[in-house]
This record gives sequence, structure tokens and C-alpha cells, in this order.
Amino acid sequence: MGKKLHSFLIIFASLIIISTTLILFYFGWDYYSLPLKERFFHPNHDLLKSSGLLGHGLGIVGTILMVFGVTIYIVRKRVKKFQRLGKLKYWLEFHIFLTLLGPIMVLFHTAFRFGGIVSISFWSMVAVVLSGIIGRFIYLQIPRSIEGNELSHDEMNKLNIELKIKLKEKYQLESELISSLDENSINKMDEIKSSAIVKTIFIDVMETRRKISAINKYLHKNNIPRKERKEILKISKSKLLLSRKILLLKTTQKLFGYWHVFHLPFAIIMLVIMVVHVGVAVTFGYKWIF
Repeated sequence: MGKKLHSFLIIFASLIIISTTLILFYFGWDYYSLPLKERFFHPNHDLLKSSGLLGHGLGIVGTILMVFGVTIYIVRKRVKKFQRLGKLKYWLEFHIFLTLLGPIMVLFHTAFRFGGIVSISFWSMVAVVLSGIIGRFIYLQIPRSIEGNELSHDEMNKLNIELKIKLKEKYQLESELISSLDENSINKMDEIKSSAIVKTIFIDVMETRRKISAINKYLHKNNIPRKERKEILKISKSKLLLSRKILLLKTTQKLFGYWHVFHLPFAIIMLVIMVVHVGVAVTFGYKWIF
């Protein structure tokens, strides 16, 4: 998949999530904002209530999206014969899209009524979504190959050296500037605590911008052609980002382990209660349009 197509699909998926949320809010806000006792008299009550045509349908579609999103990612990641089927990062992004859109639909299915055992499933779903966002942030801090597989420490160091050689031999960048790319504020820290990782990354991002700005000024000063300048800056950014990820590797791997311990139980609770809820609904004759 080309970079432009990938960017387009990410934007398109984001627009679907945002537009779905806005449309549902626009269409039903005057109903959802009413006290529960007054909703019965609203003209769209039979449509928007949890067992209504639209409300029930949102619950079914949202549930299918979530279950499908979780299943295909697990299958792609765990089943050997599917591991060559597309890059893992694309499957992860599709998984995130479905498991964001699905809960939004389920939220409107509840008509913003939270009670009983279903509320446990709902808040578990909220915990899963929020922890998924945090997990995505942690996932991005772990260096990976183009296919999305985690790189070993040796592979990362090798790639780092290759970028350094490319800047020196192909683009004749001064040794002093290349050396500045190896100097990192994180190096000055004895140990990076998990609780300080966001602060550490923020500090490093600011330092990265300063270094890139200095290289850009040097390239302008020496009248380096725009195309070549763009490529040098791109490689420099990649090298700085990779250096940061190498230094944060142990911390992010530890955090990712903690994240799995937190994320998985809530996902299981959500799915179990969801199955019970669906079973009870079908037993009592809530079968939507079927």
C-alpha cells in the first residue's frame, strides 16, 4: 500500500467515525437530552429507544463491528497461515477503526441509559477503548519493521548506523552535525521511569525540533537543493526518532506488558456480559427486523 493511499484511508476512516457520531447526535439529541420519564412522549421514542428500530439496529451493528474487529486482529496476529496476509500495522489500524466505531454505535443503542449488569459491560467497553488509545501510544514507541514486527535491539542499532552512514557518505553532512544527532537528552538520565515517559518524550520532541532546525539552517546556508535538503531532513528525523525509541525500549516494553494485563480482562468482561445481554434479548423476543 502506497503512503498516499494509506494516509487517505486513515483520514477517510477518521471522517466515518466523526461523521457517524455527529449525525447520530444531531438526529437524536433532543430525545437523548430528555429525562427518562419524558422520553416516552417523544415522537421518535419508538425509533431511538434501545429496543427501537434504529436503537436496536445500532446495538447489533456496533456489536458485530467490535467482535469482528477483535477477531480478525487476533487471527492475523496469532494464526501462522495468516501472518503473511498484509502488514500487521494495517490490521491493527483496521482493528482500531472497528473498535472505535462499534462502541460509538453501542453508546447510542443504550440511549444513554446505564443501569444493571449491562452497565458493567458498558463501562468495561469504555475502559477497553480508553486503554486501547493508551496502548496505541505505547505501541508507537516500540521500533518495528515495515511489516509491523518488533525489531530486536541489534536490528535497531544496525538501522541507526545505516542512517548515519547514509548522511555522511551520500549527503556529505558534517561530522559535527551527525554527532549532534547521537546526543540525546535521554542519555543523561540514569533510568527512565514508566510514570515519566510522556514527559521524557515531550522533552525529546522539543530537542529533536531544535536539532532539525539547526540542520535545516545549515543546509540553507550551503545552498543545498530543495529535494536533497528534504531527504536529509527526513533521514535526520528518522535517526532521532529511532535513537529515542532505542533508549526507551525497556520502559515501553515493560509498559506494554502492564497494558496487556489491564486491557485483556476488561475486554473479556465486556464480551461475556455482551453475550449474556444478547442471549437474554433474543430469549425475550427482541429480534429486531428478523
